[in-house]
Amino acid sequence: MTYARSEPADREPDTSARPPLVRELLLVVGLFVDYKLGRQAANGHVEEAYRNAGHVWDFERAAHLPSEGAVQGALLHSETLIRLANTYYATVHFPATLLFLAWLYGRRPRHYVWSRRILAALTGAALALHLLFPLAPPRMLPAAGLVDTGQVYGPTVYGDTPATDSMANQFAAMPSLHFGWALMVAVGLIVATRSRWRWLWLLHPLVTLLVIVGTANHYWLDSIVVSALLAVTFAVLRLQRTEQVRGHLPWPSGAGGEPALAGTALPMSHVPDPAVSQAYASSSGGRP
Repeated sequence: MTYARSEPADREPDTSARPPLVRELLLVVGLFVDYKLGRQAANGHVEEAYRNAGHVWDFERAAHLPSEGAVQGALLHSETLIRLANTYYATVHFPATLLFLAWLYGRRPRHYVWSRRILAALTGAALALHLLFPLAPPRMLPAAGLVDTGQVYGPTVYGDTPATDSMANQFAAMPSLHFGWALMVAVGLIVATRSRWRWLWLLHPLVTLLVIVGTANHYWLDSIVVSALLAVTFAVLRLQRTEQVRGHLPWPSGAGGEPALAGTALPMSHVPDPAVSQAYASSSGGRP
């Protein structure tokens, strides 16, 4: 009998589950390169991106989602706070994800393989949506009336002219991989650890959500869509980790942890048929 059970926090990592380091470095680097190239490949749909932005903005208002301006207004009360938000947006996204994968690789190899697959699948699905649905962020939408905090207060990772920005695709707001990766980091660490404080990792996606909305780089809907994509990815790529639980066996264990009676079990072909036993007993007068 097997039970799905997460690895205790104090257990030594299962090195047999750890894939070769060089191969994993190449895979992770390839993932990030594909991420950058995929976003740049989605460039060149400026008119469609602005049109879609208007549709998203109208949909959010019709769905009574809170205004992105309320979050930005709170940040703009302090120039220091808005600069911190811009810095968080520009510097935390990639390093936090890399540190997450590196820690899992060293301490939780089985969880690392699962998490890497989740991130790769999520990123691929997001890049496909970037191509299918180019979207200008709310900082570019006149109807939103929001401030481009990166350009006004700094720092920013984007160029002054979005249509000709060769370093990044500024029309790939839907879905938000900033939020999707942050949510995956939090979930992955909660699943892989056993500390009573592990739920505090949810602060990372929460802060990320407030930052991407407050800096007007994403709509609420961008985070909702990437959360749905992540949920689907979880359902498809479930964490396949089962361990033998011997403490619940109804019999003592023998050598090597196997049940003591396992070696005495008869094969099915040697188990007497009840009808044959009864006929034999009748013909022998009940004598053995």
